[in-house]
Amino acid sequence: MSDPSGELPNLLAPIEADLERTREVLDRELSDNSPAVRDMLDHISRFRGKQLRAAMVLLCGRASGAWGPEHPQVAAVVEMIHLATLVHDDVLDGASVRRRVASVNTRWDNQVAVLLGDWLYARAFALSTRLQSPLVSRHLALTTQKICKGEIEQAGHRYDFDLSRDGYEAIAGAKTASLYAAACELGALYPDGDERTASELGLFGWEVGLAFQIVDDVLDLTGTQEEVGKPVGNDVDDGKVTLPVLHVYASADNSQRAAIRDAYTEPGLADRVGRLREVCDLRPGLEAARGRADELLRTALGRLSVLPDGPIRETLARAGSFVLQRRY
Repeated sequence: MSDPSGELPNLLAPIEADLERTREVLDRELSDNSPAVRDMLDHISRFRGKQLRAAMVLLCGRASGAWGPEHPQVAAVVEMIHLATLVHDDVLDGASVRRRVASVNTRWDNQVAVLLGDWLYARAFALSTRLQSPLVSRHLALTTQKICKGEIEQAGHRYDFDLSRDGYEAIAGAKTASLYAAACELGALYPDGDERTASELGLFGWEVGLAFQIVDDVLDLTGTQEEVGKPVGNDVDDGKVTLPVLHVYASADNSQRAAIRDAYTEPGLADRVGRLREVCDLRPGLEAARGRADELLRTALGRLSVLPDGPIRETLARAGSFVLQRRY
């Protein structure tokens, strides 16, 4: 398989002009007259990464025929909310690196990072209120609530080795898939698109986003910081029992279950994910998780039948498929 790190910009080439307009909006909005805020904004400009959620807004707008002149602004609002979640996630996870540069909480501190995340949310919603329709503000306000609820639910299920797959997917869907779903639905619905098409594309985004999170959980167990661009093993360190581990734990005997729990909870253990790999064979769980991600993606791609054939629909399908191939 070719390296997907070089593929995403190529597959998004059909909307490069739209993405450039979105970047122009982001450059304008992510600025401030405060030197301290400007310093942090310059720093997180390196966090923008794939901008896949923004691309989904643009692709769904183009593919559905709902495209309007404000779509780049809608995409920018979605991307700013995503940036805010990244800054807050690094505080929650105690992460020191984000996309191969120091996280905000490492470069400054947790308090400043929380405030910057709040600033980004506020800036995103301020931009949304300047759009001609309140649809974006309403939709993304509800989505932000879902994201926060998902993070709260995840914290409440730390060390929950009996969490069901449905329970895991509800949490992962809320904290990750909901923004993908909103991006796709808004792209097809704003400002007055077809509701049936937008609903199907919202489900497409949900399934792609859930597959994205499952792959992220796999990478946290199998990748390296150099490959992924951020610390790995954080889920185990933080007590998050993700889908691969839930699968292995469910089929383990009592002694192996105890060893798995110890890998998560033994005081002073320096390398928890390393211990986890020692005490159990993670391969069946990793294969099951990848299989579930593949199943979600196949279902998602089937939903694109609601769109007319064409190069933008094909690009949207390829962008969705990227989530299974990525290594970062």
